[in-house]
Amino acid sequence: MTGTLEKKEKSVPATHKGPTVAVAFGGGGARGLSHIHVIRALDDLGIRPVAISGASIGAIMGAAMSSGMAGDEIGDYALGLLGNRADMIARLFRRPSTVAATVDRGFRLGQFDVQRIVQNFMPDTIPHEFSALSIPLSVIATDYYGHHETVFTEGDLWSALAASAAIPALFRPVRRDGRIFIDGGIFNPVPYDHIIGKADIILAIDVVGTPRGDPRRIPKPMDSLYGTSQLMMRSILKLKLKLQPPDVFVQPPVSDFRVMDFLKAKQIIEQTATVREEVKRKLDQIIEARIKQPAS
Repeated sequence: MTGTLEKKEKSVPATHKGPTVAVAFGGGGARGLSHIHVIRALDDLGIRPVAISGASIGAIMGAAMSSGMAGDEIGDYALGLLGNRADMIARLFRRPSTVAATVDRGFRLGQFDVQRIVQNFMPDTIPHEFSALSIPLSVIATDYYGHHETVFTEGDLWSALAASAAIPALFRPVRRDGRIFIDGGIFNPVPYDHIIGKADIILAIDVVGTPRGDPRRIPKPMDSLYGTSQLMMRSILKLKLKLQPPDVFVQPPVSDFRVMDFLKAKQIIEQTATVREEVKRKLDQIIEARIKQPAS
């Protein structure tokens, strides 16, 4: 394992004694760095979720929290890693992978090996197996030829995270268990439906964002591709929210950033800092209301 973060004397202890909470971290590429503020908010409240689900970057953030990392630890690791362009490039092409192995036949769309990238970028506090996590985690991926989502909850964790994060047109699809998988956000951008019934309160975080730009200009091909994906995921999420909304729904202000803006990690984290207090306020309100409810 290649992460460099030192593991602290255990994560944030659970001090909250009220209703239980489960969290769904949505997909959105670099925009998902705003999930760090949600984890910090839960740390502030002394809340350890009883269940976590995640798609794409949300699955990775969920795995970090499930492994025992605190929000500040995750933030420090992300800024230390993503703030160094030279280190990022070195990890991207780190041996035993070569440039030729990582990018097949030159720099082409869809050729980056997301499994290699997960291996080279993951902090070593995240275990390889689901069974070693301290909080149950559901990782969502899309079965490309099966035309449905798949929920991973056991076995090899890192390959599940790679499958969930395999953004089309950028990363090579992932083969696991004889199936081909792509980004979990394609089918389920905020997978809170997989934690309903597992806690008293369901918290869901949407980092899909919306396309931004000059409305007088036609978007560039890559912007158009990723913007179309955003619109598709917004449509899916709108229907889900209409059918069965979560108890708490949060949308960090992430639309100014693109899916691969990882080198703008500092700006993303700074610009979405208000989410921390928003999550705390909304959870405090609903917890207080639930405590006051008469027993049925």
